[in-house]
Amino acid sequence: MPFVSLIEKIFFSNFHGWGSLNNSVFSQGPVWFMKTGIASADLNMAWSEKPLTANEAEVVGRVKDEYLRWGLPFWWWVFPSARPGHTQDILLAAGLDLIKSLPCMLADLSSLPEEPARAVPLNVLCVSNERELDLWEAVSFSGFEFTPDTKQQFHRFVRSFGLSENSSYKLLLGLLGKTAVATSLLFMQEDACGIYFLTTLADKRKKGIGLAMTQAVMREAKKYGARFAVLQSSPDGYRVYRRAGFEQQCQVEVYGLQDA
Repeated sequence: MPFVSLIEKIFFSNFHGWGSLNNSVFSQGPVWFMKTGIASADLNMAWSEKPLTANEAEVVGRVKDEYLRWGLPFWWWVFPSARPGHTQDILLAAGLDLIKSLPCMLADLSSLPEEPARAVPLNVLCVSNERELDLWEAVSFSGFEFTPDTKQQFHRFVRSFGLSENSSYKLLLGLLGKTAVATSLLFMQEDACGIYFLTTLADKRKKGIGLAMTQAVMREAKKYGARFAVLQSSPDGYRVYRRAGFEQQCQVEVYGLQDA
């Protein structure tokens, strides 16, 4: 399945990209791991890009100990290319449990209509100044319900993206009138992109904004030169992404400490 390889390429490149923004990506043997400093497991990622062997069990333990030393929750992402062999047994033996499996989805942007009919008059802009960046940060922080004690760490993480026209990252802000209500982040690579931080404020949900934002983000990605868009879906977002034109191609397994 060639689309699975594309999905993995985008996600691995983005993980490395996030870490390189503030020199927070590390490696031990075949394992990569990064820390954002944000006390949220899904923003401190560990992964390997090939199956782990029995000889690499010690590496998993060392990486887990690093996160414990930092006092950060983390998740270990297992994509299809890393799944064969001893990977699952090694993670379980290290005390990591399977937390969830997430659908990895892909949309072919070449089939997008130029301007789909929208029930929601949502305006989406690419963040280009500090005021817009402040709004993006506030809406994303609230939408993902990060805890107040992570506010400073999230602020530093968001500011590391920068606003350069040549950046691989594009921060998108959705507005109803003059009110910011939704966010997304595009990671552009060649003719494909990854979609992240797609969220809507809690009191604005179930009103069609999520679908309108997803469709607008897809058109923005196409405008920037992407033919394919990939994302990981939460259970709540799956129907929305299907309606927008995404199809599930594979699943990523997420392991972690149950009490984290």
